[in-house]
Amino acid sequence: MRVDDLDLPFAVTETGPPDADPVIVLPGGPCRGPEYLSDLAGLDSTRRLVVLHPRGTPRSGGLSRGWWQDADDVAALVDALGMDAAHLIAHSAGTRLALAAATRYPQLVRSLMLVTPPATWLTGAAHDGASIALDRTVPAVADALRALEEEDPATDDAFRQAFQRQAPATYAHWSEIERAHAQVGSVSRASALAWFDDVPADAVELIRAAPIPPTLVIGGSLDYLTGVKPVMDYAAVLGARLAMIEDCGHYPWVEQPAAFLRAADDWLSMVLAPSSEVP
Repeated sequence: MRVDDLDLPFAVTETGPPDADPVIVLPGGPCRGPEYLSDLAGLDSTRRLVVLHPRGTPRSGGLSRGWWQDADDVAALVDALGMDAAHLIAHSAGTRLALAAATRYPQLVRSLMLVTPPATWLTGAAHDGASIALDRTVPAVADALRALEEEDPATDDAFRQAFQRQAPATYAHWSEIERAHAQVGSVSRASALAWFDDVPADAVELIRAAPIPPTLVIGGSLDYLTGVKPVMDYAAVLGARLAMIEDCGHYPWVEQPAAFLRAADDWLSMVLAPSSEVP
């Protein structure tokens, strides 16, 4: 079924071959406009990517009910597409939504690809961003690191401005490519805060006890936001495969597109194969 024909209380867009099996994509932010995902380094040249715009993003409107409750929307999309179960790709904050869907609706999630996931909340590991070798001699990077440590914006305007100030520290390098990418996809303080509403106190325990489906975790070796060791521990806790992309920050399809595409396409080729059994 084409997404234009779906009757859902949130927006859905798609790219890629219309006759291919759908792969559902969950953006991060939280609740950042999904345009920042672009074509995921050309992954849509062979894959049909169906992008769920979470509540709280511009095209869906409103506010998230919290990432745990919004797993209902993932289930509704799987059902509306007429699928028995779906393969999910999620980035950053969207990885929480993917894990909530896999925990609450295990019969509907066939595999997960979790890209640069925040990890300390699930593992308890200490953030090791201070040991990540960003070029702190670049003034924009040094200023961004200070902003990440010190700023707590209280309004939507301040939140958007802080997001832009912090952006240089979220990539491995701060070139024209990264500067252009940082401008794509709107953010909202209200939406970001709502993402964390009504999450059960035992959500971590529920996820860690759940039968998580075959999972690939993609990390960046210079991702200040997630750290490196926490992502490695996160993959271990989930029993996931780990692909750590070198010289890469929080957006691997932008920073290292060839390496990202290779890892993502190899994974999807395996899990989408008929009668696939991922060890």
